[in-house]
Amino acid sequence: MTGGQERRLAILGRLLGQGGGFTTARLCQVCADVTGVTGAGIMLMAGDVPRGSVCTTDTVSAVMEQLQYDLGEGPCVDAYHQDHPVLEPDLAEPDAPRWLAFTGPAVDAGARAVFGFPLQVGAVRLGALNLYNDRPGNLSDDQYIDALVMADVAAQALLLLQAHAPPDTVAVELESNANFQYVVHQASGMVAAQIDITVSQALIRLRAYAFGNGRPLTDVARDVVARRLRFDADSGEDDSGEDDSGEDDQTR
Repeated sequence: MTGGQERRLAILGRLLGQGGGFTTARLCQVCADVTGVTGAGIMLMAGDVPRGSVCTTDTVSAVMEQLQYDLGEGPCVDAYHQDHPVLEPDLAEPDAPRWLAFTGPAVDAGARAVFGFPLQVGAVRLGALNLYNDRPGNLSDDQYIDALVMADVAAQALLLLQAHAPPDTVAVELESNANFQYVVHQASGMVAAQIDITVSQALIRLRAYAFGNGRPLTDVARDVVARRLRFDADSGEDDSGEDDSGEDDQTR
């Protein structure tokens, strides 16, 4: 038996041998425990569009997942798009800054080192495993190997959970601890129709508007869905709403 097979068996034993049934919350916790990091999260993505967080182990990992979803940048996003692990051992003082919007809030939340590992089964890319430590420093060789194995196990576990779900639906087991941001997906579709662009481009517009106005992405999405906010076909910016005087408040 190879070292990789032994690691997989040990991980499966931890996932399945604790009683109470397999859950995504347990999957995330085992990811953190096996790799010896402070916390972990799993983000699903499809094409250029993130679907949201499947699970997180603590408040910091939840903040990191939300930041990456809102901003479209971070270790999970890069790991997914680049199809290889992305490691930042010192988020507060990196050798080369790369996530200008993500870094500050992530450090403020308590992350000091972050590591993204793509989730993939064959040619199917699912998302990324996000690991963090509350102190700077790189992963050891054993931790790195364990993270690769854990990402492989997590990807297969997610496919297994989804396998018996009805078409075009998310398995109940995946939704139980998830934050899939459905309102953002709905808003992206509405903006795409309003200004005749792709859903991926619409999500970029929503993120830019939210960031430029200092607002959470989900709040902006709710305004779009409630038709309090509409994007202009020429500028791609808000062309609706009323100010206190009742006059149109247009952003150009």
